[in-house]
Order: sequence, then C-alpha cells, then structure tokens
Amino acid sequence: MFYLSIAVAQEEQTSLQTYIVWVEKPVSQNSYAQPHEDLESWYQSFLPETSANSNQLMKQRMVHAYRHVATGFAAKLTPEEVKAMENKEGFVSAHLQRTLPLHTTHSPEFLGLHQGLGLWEQSNYGEGVIIGVLDTGIGPDHPSFSDEGVSPPPDKWKGKCVFNGTVCNNKLIGAKNFIDAGKGKARRSAPFDQDGHGTHTSSTAAGNFVEGASLFGQANGTASGMAPYAHLAIYKVCGAYDCADADVLAAMDAAVDDGVDVLSLSLGGPSVPLYVDLIAVGAFGAMRKGIFVSCSAGNDGPEYGSLSNEAPWILTVGASTTDRILNLTSTPTVTNLSKGSGSDPLAPKVAIFSSRGPNIASPGILKPDIIGPGVDILAAWPYSVDNATSKATFNIISGTSMSCPHLSGIAALLKSSHPDWSPAAIKSAIMTTADVLNLVGKPIVDEWLRPADIFAIGAGHVNPSKAIDPGLIYDIQAEDYIPYLCGLNYTEKQIRILIQQTVNCSQVGAIEETQLNYPSFSIFVSSSHKLWTQSAHYTRTVKNVGPANSVYNLDPLVPNKTRMSVNPQVLTFTEVNQTITYQVEFLALDSASAGEDDFWSQGYLRWVSDQHNVTSPIAVVIESK
Repeated sequence: MFYLSIAVAQEEQTSLQTYIVWVEKPVSQNSYAQPHEDLESWYQSFLPETSANSNQLMKQRMVHAYRHVATGFAAKLTPEEVKAMENKEGFVSAHLQRTLPLHTTHSPEFLGLHQGLGLWEQSNYGEGVIIGVLDTGIGPDHPSFSDEGVSPPPDKWKGKCVFNGTVCNNKLIGAKNFIDAGKGKARRSAPFDQDGHGTHTSSTAAGNFVEGASLFGQANGTASGMAPYAHLAIYKVCGAYDCADADVLAAMDAAVDDGVDVLSLSLGGPSVPLYVDLIAVGAFGAMRKGIFVSCSAGNDGPEYGSLSNEAPWILTVGASTTDRILNLTSTPTVTNLSKGSGSDPLAPKVAIFSSRGPNIASPGILKPDIIGPGVDILAAWPYSVDNATSKATFNIISGTSMSCPHLSGIAALLKSSHPDWSPAAIKSAIMTTADVLNLVGKPIVDEWLRPADIFAIGAGHVNPSKAIDPGLIYDIQAEDYIPYLCGLNYTEKQIRILIQQTVNCSQVGAIEETQLNYPSFSIFVSSSHKLWTQSAHYTRTVKNVGPANSVYNLDPLVPNKTRMSVNPQVLTFTEVNQTITYQVEFLALDSASAGEDDFWSQGYLRWVSDQHNVTSPIAVVIESK
C-alpha cells in the first residue's frame, strides 16, 4: 500500500504547482501560539493526507513556511487539493505563485555625498545599519564588498553567510539562497550571482570605496555605494530574468528574523490588490518590526498606471538621469559605449522607462514616491565585460532596479543618523525634502525635454543632504493602516492576510485613502462625485524634529481648477517632537470646465520656516462621467 501511495504521488507531480496558502494563526489556550514548531505542525495539517503522513513527501511538497511577516506557507499542490483545503478550519485563501520581473560612481557625488563632509560624515557612512538585498545573489569577492573601515555587525544580527572560505566579513555578513526550493541540494547552494544584477544593486546600496572604477575607460573615478560602511545581507530570490514571489516572501521572512534594518527589492509585478501582492504582504510585516522597505517602481514607462509596488508602507522609487553623459543604448542593459562623456545641465531627467502613476491598487496614495539615479549607473559586476584583468570589474546599466538601491542606501544613512525614526518618518523625510528643479533651476523634465508631471516624479528627486534634517515629518504607525485597509473595501479575511490578526472594520472604522497621514495628497474623483457639490476635508499631523522653537508658514501652489484652504495657516512649535494637526479643504470648480475627457492637475502644500521647506505634492484627478 505504501508503494502504491508513492506511485500515485509521483504521478501527481506532473500536475503540481506552487500555491501560496494563507491560514489563521493557531490558537493555543485562547491566545495566538508563536513558537515555530507550532506553526510548522499547523501548516502541515493543511497538506494532503498522502503528504502529511509521509515526512519524505511532506518535505517535497512544502516549499516555504512563513513565520514572521505572514501567516501561511507555499506548497506544491494540485487545484483539487487546494479546493479540498477550503473546508479545513483555519483556512483563509490560496492562490498560485506569481513570477516577478527584475527591474533592470558618480551618483554619490551627484547626490551631494562627499567623503568627510555633510551627510556621509554625520551618518558615519551608514555604520551599524544592515541592508538586506533581495536579488540574483552576489559576487562576494569583488573589492566593493571589502570590509576595510567597516565595524563588526551589531549584536542583534542572527543571520548566516553560507559562502565557503573567507569572503564573508564585516561588510558581507549574510548570504542565503531561496531559489529552487524543493529541489534539495540547489536550495542549500551558495548564492553566487551568475547574472550580475544582484552584485550591481548590492554595491549601489552599500558598496565600499573602490578607486579606479571604470568601464571601457568611461566613468573613471572612485566607486562607492550610498552607505559604504553599512553591512550587507544577501538573499538570492531571482534567476537571470524573474523571481518567484513565494521565494521573495520567504526571504523577507528570513531577513526580518535575521535582524536587517532596510530591505531593498529591485523587482516587482503588475498592479494587483495589496493582499495578493506578496511583496506588499512581506513589507507590511517588516514595517511592523521597524524595517524600512524600498522597492523599484518598474520599467514599464512612460505609460500611465504602469507601476509596481504601490503599497503606502513601501517607498516606491522611479528612475532619473545623472549629469554624466555616456547615448548608451536606450534599453536597460549596456551594449555600446560612445567615446565621449560630459555633463548634462538639465539633469536630473525622468527616465523614459520609469513606470508612471497613478496608483491602480490604491488611487488615493500618490506613487511613485520619489525618483533617484537609475540611468547609466556604474557599479560592481561579478565578471569582466571589458576584458579587465583585476577583480575590480564594473558595468553600467539602467533601470529602476538601479534607482531603488540608491534610496535603500540613503535610507540606511538616515537610519544611522536617526535610529529612533520609524520607516514612515524616514520616508517622509525623503519625500518632503525632494527637489523639483534641475541643475539650472528649471522644473524637472522627461527625456523628451517636456515638463515631468507628478505621476512621473512623485515628490521629486531625492536630496539626501536635506533629508537628514527635514524639520517636520509625517509619521504613520502600523495600526494606522488598518482603517485605511478597511476603506479600500477589502474583506476582513483579505485584511487579515496583510496584518496577521483578526479585524472588525465596523469597530475600527474606515477612512478614505487620502486621509492616511501620508506626505502627499492624491485626490481621485468622478465628475459625479460629491466633490463637485461639496468640499472634501482631510487632515494631516506633523511632528517637529527641528529646532524646538519653530514657526512654519503656509506657502501653497493650488492645483488648477481647484480651490484649497488650509487651517491653520501658521504652525507654531515650542518643543521637539511636538505634533500639530492641520485641516485641508479641497473644492473642485464647475464641472463644465473640465470638459468631456478626464482632467487632472497638480500642486503642492508647503510649510516654510527660517531653516526648512517641507513640501507635500498634490494630485487632483477628475474623471469624466
């Protein structure tokens, strides 16, 4: 009988697919049981009996067991087996695994980062902060990952570096492989980067200083990441072209347990509801642990509504140019280099491929949040593409994959300088201090030299030197997202997938998306919406992180065909960490003026003191009937 069941199981292998299965937490003595062994046995109880009764078959079926950022597991199942699971107590939902595409040094200087000065000096180059990079692995012996000048990792670090030999050090403190789970040996192999993408993104975020970096003699200089003294933990979740979202969630789960401070993901898929998006699910769990999550916006621009990674607890990063000129091909991989190089006074420009808003999953949250360098970025590469003979091999590539780790490294610098700031506070500092003008003081343009709109640049181009001292911040705690999720009209089961706890929306209440204490405004209405006949009111609360005695005056740019009033118009602070709440009222003008087609306009709400400008972008989208 045993041999017959084995034969049947082997026959079923051909129809097995990887499913993500969400379940309720196991209840033990009227409280949620947390130990891993309880979760493991709980998850196994949902597997088909032929698997649950055989350790060998169970191990083949179970792909990942999630413990920290989600309650559920990934397993190889048939559609019939998933259907049978629906009758088991504690089952929430299940869906097929998705595959997510990858979103594929002069930039520190362009961003105002200089050795021995300013933000780098104030943050000690990101010392003590751990950046977890989820990508194609790493070329561990590259000089960018030397630990010269890097301190030992903090005591909280629990991760492992599975490379053999001595390549792991105070810079490269963790390395794990999450692809090919269920294939035994491949899962335990070291996360060597055979593609190059992960080596490039890791060194962009936190590569150490490497002199004489160049490619074909171009871009010659000293290369470094944004946070050169930060630590790196590498989680291999992608092959050469794409990544399984079940593996991505497993890596996020492990990274939270390991003790990272920042997660950097240069990958993502098309828009789906947030409870289906495993990056959003994992990021919410990470955010609850105080971990900052930075993700690429996608390379599907310039089409509107083409974004990935739209959740408000994620920093969504679009791509821009730097002032260095190289014609490179227009695709996000380098194939040909011109002989000359120069400086572009119109930088930064929005990259043509950078995905645009509006936010499809949550229209009331403006995305992307920010843009950063993502065109012609020189960074480490695991092998030579120009016949270089040293280990210091580099490549120049483009994509929001490149802009994301810039922001991940900048977030590490801010975390080092302000260890008590929440992920939302760090995001607020980055967004409200962003630049909307280029090097010649004109509005940022796209690569056709047309003014770039708010759905291309979000809050603007990152300015790290200003972000370290923003004056005011808009903070959000994990529990603040629950009324927001209720306001998206998600079911309580769907919300439970994200927050890992039961919720009663009738008790906690629901808010409009724009009511979330976000550092931007996105007002998305129909011409038949109540906004046409009465005003819409929103509130924001700001915290003073500048001088104790500070006075901020309102300096708005009201969106076209919209009336806006703010109360109060002066914010007077007398203490550090003091909070003040203000109200904003929007009123759309006569609907006839909008015409037949959809209409949108943009502006900003700015608070100005003697030392700080705190700016929130505003998008007003009025859809025709």
